[in-house]
Parts: sequence; structure tokens; C-alpha cells
Amino acid sequence: MLLVLCVDLDDDLGRKTGVETPVIGRDAVESAAVALAETDPEDSDVNVLFEGIHIYDSVDDEAVEVAAVTGVDGNDVAANRAVGEEVDKVLASLSSSEDVRALLVTDGAQDESVVPVIRSRIHIDGVRRVVVRQSQDLESMYYTIKQVLDDPETRGTILVPLGILLLIYPLAILADSLELPGSSLGIISGLLGLYILARGLGAEQTLDATVERVRSGLFGGRVTLITYVVAAALLVIGGVSGVQTLNQLADKSSVLDVLAALVYGSIQWFAAAGVTSSLGHVTDEYLDGRFEWRFLNAPFYVLAIAVVLHGVSAYFLLDAVGISYLAITLTGGTLLGLGSTLAFAIAETRFGRAEPA
Repeated sequence: MLLVLCVDLDDDLGRKTGVETPVIGRDAVESAAVALAETDPEDSDVNVLFEGIHIYDSVDDEAVEVAAVTGVDGNDVAANRAVGEEVDKVLASLSSSEDVRALLVTDGAQDESVVPVIRSRIHIDGVRRVVVRQSQDLESMYYTIKQVLDDPETRGTILVPLGILLLIYPLAILADSLELPGSSLGIISGLLGLYILARGLGAEQTLDATVERVRSGLFGGRVTLITYVVAAALLVIGGVSGVQTLNQLADKSSVLDVLAALVYGSIQWFAAAGVTSSLGHVTDEYLDGRFEWRFLNAPFYVLAIAVVLHGVSAYFLLDAVGISYLAITLTGGTLLGLGSTLAFAIAETRFGRAEPA
């Protein structure tokens, strides 16, 4: 027995006409097709239903039945499951003792994604895709392009280089017609290239998440928002200070001297940035009721590391600094880290977690 099965994966038939599915039998399918055509003449599923009736009428040499099954709108997994359940109902309603084979009628590649679900229940002889002649393969092409653009890996490997290549020639023509200098073209090309790379690599999601965190910090009273800005400014100042110290070197140009100069000139600013950001984080944890005494180790660890690095860089950079100063800074940094760890561990044991004010 041949079962002509019309598939409507997104349930346009049920949603737009209120017809209960599955629809079984020629007259019932024809009535459903007419109802859908009256409701939405532009719906491609109308063509699917009438094509199913046409196939039913053209088969004369064997037993044949026609039915329409639908899924649900908006969820492919749920839609496939719903189609499978309706196919089971159709098969249960057939009284033929012969082996049942199916001929699927769809309107595009999206509906054909349910083929494995139907094949698990019944043998499929073939799939008939129905499209309007004026738009042959248009829906399939749209569905394929949509899948490609939704794939992050494909966007990064195809769209990024393609977009950059397509922009080079028009930018060159525009710059020539406006008599712009080469630097202007380079700036424009660079900005467009950065934008295309960001789109292709999905960086806009990271930017949106960052903006949302900043907005939440502003309206949520997060101290870290301020301390991070201050820490960033201190890091910039530290970098400039390190470069200035490097420029003051007269006769020392080894790699070790360069590193020592950069560290010596910037370490105090970097330490201030670390202490500022860590204190802001500790404050937010206390206000949120998640404060633990061991959190206070962070600023002391930063100071301990800064003391050690300052001593080491000064020892290699300054001739007046001897081994005794290096030993004092190494010992002081170690004792500062160990002392803070022990002190706050004792406080954690004795006082437990602090409660917010």
C-alpha cells in the first residue's frame, strides 16, 4: 500500500485553520487544503496538500491513501517528535494488511529534516518537493544560507576574508575620487576590517556582555566598577613610568637591564593598581554577604610581590644597591605573604564569615 504523506513541519495548517491533525483521507485533505488556501493563499503548504491529492488521484494500479501530518512552530526537536506521533496515528488507522510504503510531499529542505523520524517508522519510497515555478529552489537556498550564517565557524572562515577582499577595491576607488591621502584610506580600511573581523568572530556578543556588566555595576552599586577604572589608569601610568626609566639608561642595554628598568619604574604603580582592584572586590563581596577573611590576603600578596620585584630590579639596575637590600626585600616580601596568610586564617577560624552591615 502506498501512503502519500504531506508534511507541514511548522503546523501552518493547524495554526491558521484550526483543523485537527493528522488529516487522513482524500476528502479530508482536500477540505483542509481549501481551508488553508482561503485563510492564507500565499502559504506554500497549500501546494503540498494539493500535490498530495494529485498524486493520490494519479495512482490507479495499487492501494493508496493520502494523509497530512504536522509538527509545531518554533522548535525543530518538538516538531519532529510531533510529526512522529502523528505518523503513528496514521499508520494505526490504516486497515490494509499489505506492507505500507510512504511517499513524502514537502515544500522545502526544512520540512525534509523530519525524514529520519518518518523512516524509523515506515519505509520511504521517495520525497516529492513542491515549490512554485517562479521561485524554484528559493526556499531551499534560503534555508541553506541561513544555516551557513548561523554557524560561527563558517562565519569566521568565509565571511571575514570575503568581506575584507570585497572592500579593498571600492575603498581604493573612493579614496582616488576624493583625492584622499593614503593614510585616510588606511584608517578607513582598518576600521572596516576590524568591524568585519568582530562580526565574523562573534566579538559583538562579548562587547554586549561587557556593556551589560558595566550597566549592572552602575545601577547595582558595584565598587569594583570604580576601582577597576582607577586600576587601569594606574597601570597606564606605571607603563609610562617604566618606559621613562628605561630611557634614562645610559650605558646599560642588555636584556636583563631593560627588564629591570621597566620593572623598577612601574612596579609601585602596578602594585597600587593591584591593591585598589583587590580592595574593591573585597568590598563587593562583603556587601553581598559572601565575605571571607582569606579574601584580604589579595592586597597583601600584591604588596609582597611588589616588594620582591622592586628589590630584584634595583639590585640589577642600581650600582648603589647591594646584596643586603636584596636580602631584606626578599625576606620582607616572604614574611608579609606568610604573615597575612596566617593572620587571616586565624581570623577565619575564630570569627568565621563576616556578615554584611
